[in-house]
Amino acid sequence: MEPLQNKAPHKASTRTQDRRQAQLEALIAAAEKRICDNGLLSLKARDLAADIGIALGGLYNIVDDMDALLLLVSSRTLNRLGDSAAERTGHLPMATREEAIERLVAVAHTYLDFARKNLPLWRMVFELRVDSPLPDWAAQDQLRLFRHIAEPLKVIMPNLDTIALTVRARTLFAAVHGIISIGLEERLIAVPAQKLADEIAWLTRAACR
Repeated sequence: MEPLQNKAPHKASTRTQDRRQAQLEALIAAAEKRICDNGLLSLKARDLAADIGIALGGLYNIVDDMDALLLLVSSRTLNRLGDSAAERTGHLPMATREEAIERLVAVAHTYLDFARKNLPLWRMVFELRVDSPLPDWAAQDQLRLFRHIAEPLKVIMPNLDTIALTVRARTLFAAVHGIISIGLEERLIAVPAQKLADEIAWLTRAACR
């Protein structure tokens, strides 16, 4: 049996880890709320520390810097987007080319719906610029989203190799993202908001013909 004196430090360490994890979750939630309320540029470390009831210096015991925090917020947003795509489109058939095209349309509509409902956080993902190289885990969070496009594209364009399929998936994503981004910003050249879903469906089907 393990001596009792060896168990106490383990319990203390576990409590410390739990406390830090709880603080991290609270910090991410506070950052999300402030981004939603006032935008990315308004985010300040001092305000976030006050939001979760710690000193400013204590914030940097939770995350290395603000870039690290924003990458975590971005990661959580991307994971929510991926979960939404999986829930709303993962069950759709794609045994045939036509089914795969319609599944792609559903993925594009899911993306539009998520952007509309989570506009400040969605914008933040693409506005975010960090000074250091992107960590591998953050890059993987972004790349994982492309499987929702690549899987039906593989059925639609079976002759593409892996590299070509990846490029085509990124191209289609960029096209749909651009229409949504300009449309939701309501620029002069934008597709009217009430027509966005229809035009995204048209573009997606046209790209697959």
